[in-house]
Amino acid sequence: MRANAPYYFVPGLSQWPILGALAMFFFVAGMTNWVNGGSWGAASFALSLAILFYVLFGWFKHVVGESEGGMYSDRVDVSFRWSMGWFIFSEVMFFAAFFGALFYARQIALPWLGDLDNKAFLWPDFAANWPNTGPAGTVESFQTIGPWPIPTINTALLLTSGLTLTWAHHALIANQRGKLVLGLFLTVLLGAIFMGFQAYEYIHAYRDLNLTLKSGIFGSTFFMLTGFHGFHVTIGAIMLFFIMIRCIKGHFTPQNHFAFEAAAWYWHFVDVVWLGLYVVVYWL
Repeated sequence: MRANAPYYFVPGLSQWPILGALAMFFFVAGMTNWVNGGSWGAASFALSLAILFYVLFGWFKHVVGESEGGMYSDRVDVSFRWSMGWFIFSEVMFFAAFFGALFYARQIALPWLGDLDNKAFLWPDFAANWPNTGPAGTVESFQTIGPWPIPTINTALLLTSGLTLTWAHHALIANQRGKLVLGLFLTVLLGAIFMGFQAYEYIHAYRDLNLTLKSGIFGSTFFMLTGFHGFHVTIGAIMLFFIMIRCIKGHFTPQNHFAFEAAAWYWHFVDVVWLGLYVVVYWL
């Protein structure tokens, strides 16, 4: 529901920001202690997740209540759109840093280390090949993962999910609730299948290919890029799942459904990032 009031809605005092900050504190402290072999790190990490889930559930429920209560005007709608746009831009920069690290390692650092002057000075037996195991004995030998079959299947899954989501959007505009819910359900299902295939790919990499986070710059960039992308797919699927629940409850209208649009923007962004990963990580 969108209010016709000319004012900009300003929410009252809220406990959610301070609780969110508390969750982040326990998360950072717990992870720092955990990775250094501390005794209480895992418990602190679990506590941070519990607080974070409570905050997310409560805060979004509060915002949905404000929206359905008609408290948001067109000005608030514009603010939401700008906020989501800037959030996705920050995600673009997030992945740009990781793609940049991969580009620097492959196109700048590797040739530089392999030229004649540096080979003689640093590692005479070093070969500037990609993927690289470093000087002899530095990194255990491993095998890479090619584009077929799982990465190609996952590409088809995500591209298809973009189509089902667009179909759901058109159904929402046409006020066809059945097709809307079906399109969202298929999108979430395809995202879940994608994550299942990626989990299998990781198990195969560790168990059969000896490709791990310790596999030099290739292993670290591979898991960094694909892992964070998988995390974003998971978040996007959760977002669309709750949007589907709201659609079942009849929360959106053909004229007013920015929450749906925001989740769709995020999902299409995740699709585009995967296409870059598919080409750069698996093919090149």
